[in-house]
Amino acid sequence: MNKEAEFKMASQNVIYLDKASFDTEVRDAKVPVLVDFWAEWCGPCKMILPIIDQLADEYAGRAKVCKVNVDEQGELAASFGIMTIPTVMIFKDGKIVDQSIGANSKDHFAAMLDRQL
Repeated sequence: MNKEAEFKMASQNVIYLDKASFDTEVRDAKVPVLVDFWAEWCGPCKMILPIIDQLADEYAGRAKVCKVNVDEQGELAASFGIMTIPTVMIFKDGKIVDQSIGANSKDHFAAMLDRQL
């Protein structure tokens, strides 16, 4: 099993985005959307992986949790000026309303979502 497959196994509620699916899943969403910009080689990204998965399960139905692999979706990441990963953005009504750079706690990311609910 490759590393990407291992990343994808943890939560059924995490949506993996590409340029084609971004507008439908994020910009057109009726609920707040957490987007985690990550890469499989990134240590801090691996540190927050279980947190992102837990949030996807805990907020299912109230918010979406999505991931963008910056190595595979470089153009999409560049369109948001991603320079450091992990970068977590919260979108509401198609607009960025909050952002966090680096590994943070579950409470930190949950508070970002809670402010938009």
